[in-house]
Amino acid sequence: MKHAAGTLLFIARFVVLGLALAFVVGLFWPGSSARLRSRFGLAPATVAPTGHTQVSAGSGDSGPASYADAVAAAEPSVVNIYANKIVTEQALRMYDNPVLQQLFGGQPTTYQHREQTLGSGVIVSAHGQDYVLTNNHVIANADNIQVLLYDGRIAKASLVGSDQETDLAVLKIDASNLPAIRVADPKQLRAGDVVLAIGNPFGLNQTVTMGIVSAIGRQLSSSSAEDFIQTDAAINLGNSGGALINTRGQLIGINTMLIGKGQAANAEGIGFAIPVATAQKVLDQLITTGHVVRGWIGADYTFVPVAANSGLPAAARGVMVTTVYPGGPAAQAGLKPRDILLRIGDNDILDPAELRRHEAALKPGSQVEVSGLRSGNPFHVEITLVQRPPMSSDDGAAGGSAGVSGE
Repeated sequence: MKHAAGTLLFIARFVVLGLALAFVVGLFWPGSSARLRSRFGLAPATVAPTGHTQVSAGSGDSGPASYADAVAAAEPSVVNIYANKIVTEQALRMYDNPVLQQLFGGQPTTYQHREQTLGSGVIVSAHGQDYVLTNNHVIANADNIQVLLYDGRIAKASLVGSDQETDLAVLKIDASNLPAIRVADPKQLRAGDVVLAIGNPFGLNQTVTMGIVSAIGRQLSSSSAEDFIQTDAAINLGNSGGALINTRGQLIGINTMLIGKGQAANAEGIGFAIPVATAQKVLDQLITTGHVVRGWIGADYTFVPVAANSGLPAAARGVMVTTVYPGGPAAQAGLKPRDILLRIGDNDILDPAELRRHEAALKPGSQVEVSGLRSGNPFHVEITLVQRPPMSSDDGAAGGSAGVSGE
């Protein structure tokens, strides 16, 4: 018994001595405890506003308190664009004589005035040079394009090429030491990720808004091969062509459009951006050839209507041909309306958007096998693709989709 009491007294003395030593170390070297926790892989203790001590969660459990580092990394690569163009409008020129005014009202005429479009752009690096990516609708028909850089420099820009379908344009500016933005891995993007939009809304210059990725692969037109990132980060007039970045300051998309309240009643927090993977493909083609080349099978198609007599399982995928253009590749291969297409080359066809993407990615002149069902019977045909003809703005160009406007 006496031996046990002695042991406990010995332990108590060392505990008291350890606490006293810890107090002295904490008093004279206050940062040492945090360094020790960090060295042993323990979460650092933080003091809450109420004065209570709490342990901060790991990086996977909560977001940072500030996104200033991400903004600082990306903001120098975002520019303001001022596109000037001369607009011709119809008008009535009134007669000087009151009697002639009363008899004829006025004489039809036209007048011209200069109009300026505000937008944004992103400096990107490609083919060993720096370019500016922006939206086509920002610079369309402009005869003079000025770019305001982050450091205050103003440079004149020339158009390298544009693509109406994706609403993208590439500019070359007369300036040096341009800070190209870092590009994110497109495969890492997920719905729910925090994103930041940087641009020039309403001419207010560099402005940052925050939101999340609401959806990816959003299809806005059945006749277009392109898809969009949907986000609730505020995108306003002037944000067009600006950067959508992740929390590491890397580019994930080019802000391009929003659904306006006048077009979709009470719509808020619904904006769209062109995925960086799409932007890079268009950028490469515009630099190389000045235009974008897409394959075309010469047919229109829609979702498969599943019915009892369709010969398809209940969860059927694929597309149903609605129109075969005379003289086109599909017509020459023998495709007919109401054919069900299930496979193109080595790829299964999931829906119209999937087929549009595969079709557009193939080079004109290439041959591909298309498999499907006709009246419930399997068939296979070889189709030689041609270059897809230009699409009108009503056929699915970004900004021309129903209920959606470029800003």
